[in-house]
Amino acid sequence: MMTITEFRQAMREGQYAWPGGYPRYFVTTDGGVLSFEAAKECRRQIVSALAGRDTLSGWCVAGVDVNLEDPDLMCDHSGQRIECAYGQD
Repeated sequence: MMTITEFRQAMREGQYAWPGGYPRYFVTTDGGVLSFEAAKECRRQIVSALAGRDTLSGWCVAGVDVNLEDPDLMCDHSGQRIECAYGQD
């Protein structure tokens, strides 16, 4: 599980990994996927979950990952497609 500091750092670093510009997304402890837009919108719930106040809510972020080849990866909160680096659009 990420710490609050790590989550905030990942948000500051932005949606694209450097170097390379690969699209990134968040993975929750229950296996969910969140886009950067959803994480920004729901940052209060995420910080609360990471602080241990709401660990069963589904907002606990385990880490951040890069979407290299999955053109069908969808955000579990918004239902929007998460951009991929090498998959077909």
